[in-house]
Amino acid sequence: MVIKPVIYFLCTGNSCRSQMAEGFAKYYNGEDFNIFSAGIEKHGVNPRAVQVMGEAGVDISQQTSDLIDKNILMKSDYVITLCGDANDRCPVTPSGVNREHWDLPDPARATGNDQEIIETFKIVRDTIREKVIDLLKRISESEIGSK
Repeated sequence: MVIKPVIYFLCTGNSCRSQMAEGFAKYYNGEDFNIFSAGIEKHGVNPRAVQVMGEAGVDISQQTSDLIDKNILMKSDYVITLCGDANDRCPVTPSGVNREHWDLPDPARATGNDQEIIETFKIVRDTIREKVIDLLKRISESEIGSK
């Protein structure tokens, strides 16, 4: 039986950034990893995040907003925080866990008219896509190198 590496994306409310990261990771390489997202709090999946991800071809409408699960956290191979609050408040991870911090703006706090707010969501979405693709590539290369 192959044990898949666990990637855990963490954010404050598990409504936008971590949901998008989970969606992209599953879309690009979900069969090779166990991928989860969670938050310090649960704010529900943001409808605008669902919208902009759908426009990118990734459906996150069935994902759920979850609190950090210490069992998943302790089994994680990679923990990625997507905001300063989650990075500061995330429970301590065991040694050996690869932890990264992506300090991304919260699109849910964007101001302006609807078009400007959606544009902010798209900018954050595209940044997350690039970071997820890079992360998956680096993990795949390190997994191959360790075999």
